[in-house]
Amino acid sequence: MHKSSWHSRRRGRRSQQQNTWFRQPGSHERNNAGAQQSPQGSSRSDDEAPSTSSSSAGSSSVPDLPGYYFDPEKNRYFRLLPGHNNCNPLTKESIRQKEMESKRLQLLEEEDRQGKKIARLGFNASSLLQKSRLGFLNVTSYCRLAHELRVSCMQRKKVQIQSSDPSALASDRFNLILADTNSDRLFTVNDVKVGGSKYGIINLHGLKTPTLRVHMHENLYFTNRKVNAVCWASLNHLDSHILLCLMGIAETPGCATLLPASLFVSSHPGGDRPGMLCSFRIPGAWSCAWSLNIQANNCFSTGLSRRVLVTSVVTGHRQSFGTNSDVLAQQFALTAPLLFNGCRSGEIFAIDLRCRNQGKGWKATHLFHDSAVTSVRILQEEQCLMASDMAGTIKLWDLRNNKCVRQYEGHVNEYAHLPLHVHEEEGIVVAVGQDCYTRIWSLHDARLLRTIPSPHPTSKADIPSVAFSSRLGGFQGAPGLLMAVRQDLYCFSYN
Repeated sequence: MHKSSWHSRRRGRRSQQQNTWFRQPGSHERNNAGAQQSPQGSSRSDDEAPSTSSSSAGSSSVPDLPGYYFDPEKNRYFRLLPGHNNCNPLTKESIRQKEMESKRLQLLEEEDRQGKKIARLGFNASSLLQKSRLGFLNVTSYCRLAHELRVSCMQRKKVQIQSSDPSALASDRFNLILADTNSDRLFTVNDVKVGGSKYGIINLHGLKTPTLRVHMHENLYFTNRKVNAVCWASLNHLDSHILLCLMGIAETPGCATLLPASLFVSSHPGGDRPGMLCSFRIPGAWSCAWSLNIQANNCFSTGLSRRVLVTSVVTGHRQSFGTNSDVLAQQFALTAPLLFNGCRSGEIFAIDLRCRNQGKGWKATHLFHDSAVTSVRILQEEQCLMASDMAGTIKLWDLRNNKCVRQYEGHVNEYAHLPLHVHEEEGIVVAVGQDCYTRIWSLHDARLLRTIPSPHPTSKADIPSVAFSSRLGGFQGAPGLLMAVRQDLYCFSYN
């Protein structure tokens, strides 16, 4: 009797030790307050196994087991399979993709059901008007809050694209879209099915409700090289050309090409005279910018690996400025003779265009981010600059004292070269994250006004390209957001 009871106690202790090992969370979980326990707590009974104890909590209180995944729907753990040779392997990437898709569909359903999302509680059209009449809001604040209200009420509508080659529209995918100064045209780069890219210009004059129709004017120009950077260029007149930076391939060197918009039939209202088509051999340009500054007339810049080139289109003269890192973003100031550059090292500096490349002191400004800078935007009065980087950080810098005065939270980026859109007239900032969500912030107080999910499943290869304007389709156009993803073009217009 004594011997059998001793064996039963031994088996009980062994069972408790095995259950304790299976329940033991990782080091991260042990540090959390919810996972802390006393040494005596390790001898809990078998009815407190992880799959059972965490079922009521849902997901946050479930401990992470190395090599296992907890499914809250089936209320049990599943083993993560290593490698890619298994049939339907359960991996962390597939789990994360499933969760993101579920969240995207939920947000799309909420947008279609609610229609309107108010960013600031208690603010609607009637309350804004009443506070303005009572004198609680000045004209500037009223206009800014009215724009925010309209942004919150934008609804998605699909745009019908007409073209001379409808079959191409069904197969070619949008890579990027870029609106001109007056927002009556979109320059597009499309990835074709057979490989490579082709260009087009979309006329936005027909972008009017209730029927949203636009026409794409294509061109025979086709390239099998990657388009690293693009911007509108004003050579003959405003936005007469498109500046393209193409990466070199095999024995073909990289180049910067000025493509006349007149090559696209009816691309400019009232017709356009044939423009100058020229190409400059430039090795490996990461970024480009066109100058509208009178002190650097008919010039463009290209950001290279550890070098900046400023080239005159008329004379071909070049100025070279050496840097310590790759230049991924550029923009010319309009009044001051400055060219702002953002580098892979996180440095932001301005080049004084009055200094020669051999001279000293041509760096006029020094700012620093903790990650590679992907976009720089100068505000209208040229006293502030906004920059985004590959860590998802968006900062507003005061150029008078070189200090960050505001930071915009929520942007998602890990390694992609993503643009930033600033619209001072509406007082908003727009950026598309690597998670395929388009986020809109208030420029004045950095409040996140709206998060727009992609109409298509989230994919790193299908990050939407957007363009925002207060006059979509020209001077008499309505404000709104254009989003291009895959083969589709969507319009989020004010109601």
